[in-house]
Parts: sequence; structure tokens; C-alpha cells
Amino acid sequence: MAGPLPLGDPAPADGHLPDDIRVDSATPFSAYLHVPFCRVRCGYCDFNTYTATELRGARQDEYADTLNAEVALAREVLADAGGIRPLHSVFFGGGTPTLLPAGDLARMLDTTIAAFGIEDGAEVTVEANPDTVTSEVAKRLADAGVTRLSVGMQSAVPHVLAALDRTHRPENVRTAVEAARAAGLAVSVDLIYGAPGESLGDWEASLDAALALEPDHISAYALIIEDGTKLARQIRRGEVPAPDDDLQADMYELADARLGAAGFGWYEVSNWARRAEQRSRHNLAYWLGSDWWGFGPGAHSHVAGLRWWNVKHPAAYAQRLAAGESPAAGRERPDDDARMLERVLLRSRLSEGIPLDELPIDNRDVVAGLIADGLVDGASALREKRLRLTLQGRLLADAVVRALTD
Repeated sequence: MAGPLPLGDPAPADGHLPDDIRVDSATPFSAYLHVPFCRVRCGYCDFNTYTATELRGARQDEYADTLNAEVALAREVLADAGGIRPLHSVFFGGGTPTLLPAGDLARMLDTTIAAFGIEDGAEVTVEANPDTVTSEVAKRLADAGVTRLSVGMQSAVPHVLAALDRTHRPENVRTAVEAARAAGLAVSVDLIYGAPGESLGDWEASLDAALALEPDHISAYALIIEDGTKLARQIRRGEVPAPDDDLQADMYELADARLGAAGFGWYEVSNWARRAEQRSRHNLAYWLGSDWWGFGPGAHSHVAGLRWWNVKHPAAYAQRLAAGESPAAGRERPDDDARMLERVLLRSRLSEGIPLDELPIDNRDVVAGLIADGLVDGASALREKRLRLTLQGRLLADAVVRALTD
């Protein structure tokens, strides 16, 4: 399970937003639907997820109805705050959304669309464990309005999957992708690099296997060791080695070269797409500071500058909604400095970069030094007045952000 929720102000039981909050109809609005169930907890994961033995009073077979109750509450709250906007994107994340029957996911999607409407051509994504996707599941999701399947491949190498506590069979990744394709769904695959015992050759094999699937989109994330996880404890006890920063940098450079040669363009530090229209519109909504409502236990939301987060445990979440109360545990309204930091942190990671005049005034003089260090593209800064990261800058993106905001 994830760490503690952030500190913040108490959220009202009715879930209503402050009186001065007014929705901007021009700002895109998205929905995140959290499905917090997993068969096995992966050793590296600190997401708010629960195995069957951890549910303590919550039931998977009732979850769709519970989440739909929050959807009804959201419609009421947003109507009072200035109007309902059609959905720009919908994302089922987890956990493992496809542990629920496809019919439950369809009901959740139907209820959400009925509450808000949906834009023509909107993106609707479901995350999936490869072992849970059959032709029947993929067709049912497509018939319900899902447009995109995000397959948790992580690696093609058995010993790497074992190090990550992933239980799926590598060959089932192709089965899942083929089922999605047959149903007319776009396909993204997720990879993780830097697992204990993973060599550069192992990573190369995973990249080759992912490219052989011919997906539309690939995400490749460096393994991060989160406090409180099984993997963090194993490293602390000396049972497995910690990730090697230099090896992870080599792995990133290899990924960028291989994906680029195969026709994928990077658009965010850890994400590549074949074409611009195949970029993850839902994730871009986060990175660009749009509005979204996160449904489900532990989910976070952002509307018109206000942020809030739900209680974590599925049982507490269900109890709140059954009592006619909001599941929100707390909320906050970040000040201008916090929003500036977030904007620089997120937008500098995009291939489009961030306009120089949106950087903190007191830190703009560091850009010349970042160009000299090879971390920022000088031509973009000079001609377009935008800060764009070089390949070396992507490897050191956090250091660039610190230089721009400290």
C-alpha cells in the first residue's frame, strides 16, 4: 500500500468546492478511474493497491457500484461550480483494472459518460496485466467505448520479471496485444529498466520484443526504489543490489536510440509515440495542468486550482459513499510559488519544452549555463525562446528543474 496521504485542509462531507471556485469551460476535463485490486503486490510498487487478503471489508464485486456513486456526487459538485464539461479523456488505472469483469468496467465508463458527456474522438484507456486480456475481454471493452489498451509488459526477460515480482507470462504480452488489435484498440506497452540483475543485454532484448509487437506507444520508466516497498527492504538488507545510476543512463540512451530508429518520437522524458496523435492525451492533461477528477480510493483530483484526495482504503471509501458523504480526505490550494514549481517540473519534461518567459524571473539567467553544460538546446532557446532538454538534459531532468527553481 502507498504511504500516508498528504497534509491539507479538511474536505467537507458534501464534497462541494469553495464558493469562489468556478470552472473554466475552456479547460479540458478528464476522468481517472482507480481500480485498486491486484492479485500479487509487486515488490517495487507503492501505488494504492490491495490484494484479496488486504481488503478487510471491501468487495471487488461491489466496486463498480461504489465508484459510480462518486461519479453521481461529482456531477452534482461540478454543476454547482459552474457547469459540466464533456470528457477529454478517461483512464482506468490501478492496480489491475482488468481484474474486474469487463462488464463492470463498461458500467463504470457508461455511468461516467452519462454524467459528463464525452468529446468526439476522446481517448479512453484501460491499463491491463497481459494475463488478464482475452479476445473476449478486448472486444467487450472496445464495444463499451474504450479506445486504447495500455499493457504492463515491464520486461521480456523472465529473471527480470521475477526480480520485479511480476507474475505474467512473457508470451502473453503478444496475446494481449493481438487481442487488442483485433478489437480495434490502440496499444501502448509499459517497460521498466534497471531491475536488480538486469543487464544492458537484457534491456536490449526487452526493447526488441516491445518493438516487435508494433505498438503505437511505448513508455519506459527507470526503476525507482520507494520507501516502504518490499524491494526497498531487500536492498537495505543487502539481498539485492540497488539500481546503478550509470547503467540506467546507458539503458535510457539505448532506448531512445532504438525507439527513434524504429520511428518513435519522444514527447515526454519517459514516453514515445509513433505519431503525434498517438501520444497519451490523458497523461498530457496532467502534464499541462488541465482539470481532472480522480475516482476511487486514494485518487487525487484537480479542478480550477483546487486539489483534493480521497481516503485510501476501499472499505473506508465505500463506507463514506454509502453514507451519502464525499470520500475526500483533504484538500489544498497551492500558492503561486508552488504552481510555478510544478509547471516548470512538468512542462520542461515535454519535447515542446516551456517558454522562457514562463520560468521564474530570478532564475532565467541560469539558462545560459544549462546550454553550456549541454543540458538545454541552445537553438531552441535562441530562436524560439523555449527551454527544451537535450538527450543529456533528459538524463538529468531533475537537476535542470532544481537549477531553474532553487
